[in-house]
Amino acid sequence: MAFNHLPAGAHDAFGPLSRTPVTHSVPMAHTHRPGRPTPPADPRPTPGTVLDRLSRGPSRAARITHTEHLPPREGRHAVWPDRIRTDVVAAIQAAGIGHPWEHQAAAAEHALDGESVVVATGTASGKSLAYLAPVLSALADGVEAPNGRGATALYLAPTKALAADQRRAVRELAAPLGNAVRPAVYDGDTPVEEREWVRQYANYVLTNPDMLHRGILPAHPRWASFLRALRYVVIDECHTYRGVFGSHVAQVLRRLRRLCARYGSDPVFLLASATASDPAAAASRLTGVRVIEITDDASPRGEVVFALWEPPLLTDLRGEKGAPVRRTATAETADLLTDLVIQGVRTVAFVRSRRGAELISVIAQERLSEVDRSLARRVAAYRGGYLPEERRALERALHSGELLGLAATTALELGVDVSGLDAVLITGYPGTRASLWQQAGRAGRSGQGALAVLIARDDPLDTYLVHHPEALFRRPVEATVLDPDNPYVLAPHLCAAAAELPLTEADLELFGPATHDLLPQLEAAKLLRRRATAWHWTRRERASDLTDIRGGGGRPVQIVEASTGRLLGTVDESAAHTAVHDGAVHLHQGRTYLVKHLDLEDSAALVEEANPPFSTTARDTTSISILETETEIPWGAARLCYGSVEVTNQVVSYLRRKLITGEVLGETKLDLPPRTLRTRAVWWTVTEDQLDEARINPEILGGALHAAEHASIGLLPLFATCDRWDIGGVSVPLHPDTLLPTVFVYDGHPGGAGFAERAFHTARAWLTATRDAIAACECEAGCPSCIQSPKCGNGNDPLHKRGAIRLLTRLLSESPPPGHTDPPQP
Repeated sequence: MAFNHLPAGAHDAFGPLSRTPVTHSVPMAHTHRPGRPTPPADPRPTPGTVLDRLSRGPSRAARITHTEHLPPREGRHAVWPDRIRTDVVAAIQAAGIGHPWEHQAAAAEHALDGESVVVATGTASGKSLAYLAPVLSALADGVEAPNGRGATALYLAPTKALAADQRRAVRELAAPLGNAVRPAVYDGDTPVEEREWVRQYANYVLTNPDMLHRGILPAHPRWASFLRALRYVVIDECHTYRGVFGSHVAQVLRRLRRLCARYGSDPVFLLASATASDPAAAASRLTGVRVIEITDDASPRGEVVFALWEPPLLTDLRGEKGAPVRRTATAETADLLTDLVIQGVRTVAFVRSRRGAELISVIAQERLSEVDRSLARRVAAYRGGYLPEERRALERALHSGELLGLAATTALELGVDVSGLDAVLITGYPGTRASLWQQAGRAGRSGQGALAVLIARDDPLDTYLVHHPEALFRRPVEATVLDPDNPYVLAPHLCAAAAELPLTEADLELFGPATHDLLPQLEAAKLLRRRATAWHWTRRERASDLTDIRGGGGRPVQIVEASTGRLLGTVDESAAHTAVHDGAVHLHQGRTYLVKHLDLEDSAALVEEANPPFSTTARDTTSISILETETEIPWGAARLCYGSVEVTNQVVSYLRRKLITGEVLGETKLDLPPRTLRTRAVWWTVTEDQLDEARINPEILGGALHAAEHASIGLLPLFATCDRWDIGGVSVPLHPDTLLPTVFVYDGHPGGAGFAERAFHTARAWLTATRDAIAACECEAGCPSCIQSPKCGNGNDPLHKRGAIRLLTRLLSESPPPGHTDPPQP
């Protein structure tokens, strides 16, 4: 049997100027909880004071495993390069910015010299102004241009919300320049009647990679005057372009550069990133051009108090296989958000899933209504899948201060200006240290003190981190992983490029060495045809529709209310089997729905409003076969391998769980078709002799392998810029391709995303941390904090904790020294 794990406004510091008053005489919600804080007498408490109030009571205080105090930092000023126009400098000064920070002036200098540059500094360090100063100066120069339009600039953001927010900021900053700067958003929400004006007259176009891929590049003749004058391309939050999404964006940017060259322009790339390891190499891989990095942050910073918080074990409950149950991070975050709102502390709670964001807001609203109904109205959820008008209304409410608490997915992790936040709650480790600090940095953006709290999920990585704070606070952030040469990524972009302009031999170097091997395959598939010296697109349909650059693929599934026909939102096709299967619980804008039927042919899920006392979790089965072993190294008699695999997965059932405790109520079978995925994997084998030395007999072998697989998947995000849900795994006591006990960990995207390769190159450190995390857990036989997985297709059976420790210890005893499998330097 194989065991699998599928990837799937104005304010005072710590007190807004306008908030609903709460007095000591108001009854507290859920008074049986002694940790509920009383409203503050001091209207301007420090971050430490707020944390003290959150942790009142012995049960609450024990949940804080570590507190990190980051002292305030003084800023270092510079002067703008003299080539920045004086009216632009005056506009910046009119906005209240007397002098730039040193890193802002340095970035502007490189941009003016025609050098592409990435600014990788902390949140709220003024990265936007670092690229806006030279961009606005170039656009203002265009007022005197003979063609009347002058220079143009393109701004790319990973989300629509960020682009809209940046337009507001540019309009305010450039207002003194009059009509010299004409910013406009061009995305899927832009009305058709406005689009022609944007193409003809806007000189600063703000969009996202999706619209560039599907809307702008395929229609490049209509954008000819804009592309001909393109001086700068700004790529904001470029650290988010990783994995398959980042690989797609890298090829979209190569298509952009190719068309710019056709129209006679050679734009400079200006990139802004959260702090990251080797940002210049990542930015160069993303854009395909040489990029200079600026990483010395000269901006000031207020005091930051960062707490690690572990929810308590529930002594009266038992989970799967009798394992102890820990209170969910979702419930714990909802409690903390409630407490902070009662204190008048403006807070965003980040949560990884759409369902989690909805659930946290619903619980907080219910508890706040017991204190003051007006407070309940000042908490909301913000996530992807909302309709455009819903997103805009929430963004306005957050900016105005109407909202006091928000449960949000990562859409608000990015550079959307949410100045005035006092605290951030992070519901579970977000997958990378870069994202952790990006989320924590949303608070305190005006220089005031800030509180950040990481609430651990019942997960091996989260448990490891809250008990090993040095892994968060003493290690550098990760390098960004992407693979533009992935054939599943490159092939559709070659077709899209050929549809835009016929591909020539001169283009092949631009798209990478894998192009030579792919072109014959695309010809054989009758997607491209070679005529003379160029390859042409052969189909009538749009080549840009061949791929979804977000990596999901397929048509999004529409979520429709069965009784009214109202469209509630969408879910990616790749997630439909697990998210909106028949019987699934779906949350939207605080309301709960049950999925009555998933229609895969019409890409629609019909739902009805309901109020079930449970959530749902899909179960699946997975098998894996090796297609090609690209590289392998011996670990004594064991082998560590990396290569191509084919994974077959099928969702077979779903569990119903109690909302707060996660207790399993029952399981229901499903009849859904299997899916096949060709991807990359890392795997390791062990021999019978090694098993004997580790005292692993046949009765516990399956459980030991399965436990090691689960824990290694949980720990991999510490070593690669991936999310646990980006990767999957399979463990087999006797695999037909290796004829040995084997554990696989694979990328959950076609062609791979670079995560398995990173795992191969960091295998010793990765598996050592895995072994240590299992050994350090206080449970007796395994729990969700060490070896159980919330998405295990086999119901976490069998698992053998002590066997996994002995097995990994034996494997690591013959592993090569660090550096033996390090990847080549870029």
